[in-house]
Amino acid sequence: MTEPVRLDGKNADVKSRANEGGLGETLKVIVQALLIALVVRTLLFQPFNIPSGSMIPTLLVGDYLFVSKYAYGYSNHSIPFSPDLFKGRIFGSPPKRGDVVVFKLPRDGTTDYIKRVIGLPGDKIQVKEGRLYINGEIVPREPIAKVTTEDFYGRETEVATYKETLPGGVSHTIIEIQGDNGFNDNTGVFEVPPDHYFMMGDNRDNSTDSRVPPDQGGVGYVPFENLVGRAEVTFFSIGDGQPAWAFWKWPWDLRWNRMFQPVK
Repeated sequence: MTEPVRLDGKNADVKSRANEGGLGETLKVIVQALLIALVVRTLLFQPFNIPSGSMIPTLLVGDYLFVSKYAYGYSNHSIPFSPDLFKGRIFGSPPKRGDVVVFKLPRDGTTDYIKRVIGLPGDKIQVKEGRLYINGEIVPREPIAKVTTEDFYGRETEVATYKETLPGGVSHTIIEIQGDNGFNDNTGVFEVPPDHYFMMGDNRDNSTDSRVPPDQGGVGYVPFENLVGRAEVTFFSIGDGQPAWAFWKWPWDLRWNRMFQPVK
């Protein structure tokens, strides 16, 4: 009669080594996956979600984007937690006017903002009666169909909407909640310093951007090294105030028409 296998002695050692080997392989796979994710996030793409309405109607609260990290090269802000490892950018490539860019807020170096590049180094930017001027020339815009959005009191309202065409040919949509007499619709002339950029939101009357100086809680000029990456595509979008993890609500709350749409 065959004796039952005993889990002691040699048989116990074999099982123990097998368990240790299985645990080791699992940990190895986990570490490798984390390293791959870190490399992808640092060098290629970073997910980013829209927390505010400053870029309406281009981007909505609840949109989730992929941001290309390689578009402008790499700086300390390309790395999680922005460690002070080096100065400037590696493989730097300047943004184009009209790009939608994620950057670190200059006055704290940690907060992520997303705006549109309006002014390049050396440009003179001004807003007069709601109209944008670049280097003394008015930027053309044409009215298009109104859109519905929230006003400053949270009420749904129809707002003036325009197609604006920047020098270089990039066209995008802006809205003016307060018409051409909003908080920042009349400014002085801003002269963009070397290696800096002037950013504005497409929701012109509800955007704290480069029109507002840092000592007043604004953005000011954005250094080249503060750029994180260029917004490329919306890969997920859910209604304002709804958590992305509540998958049982997706059939009703997802904005299906915004999935995998390029950011323009």
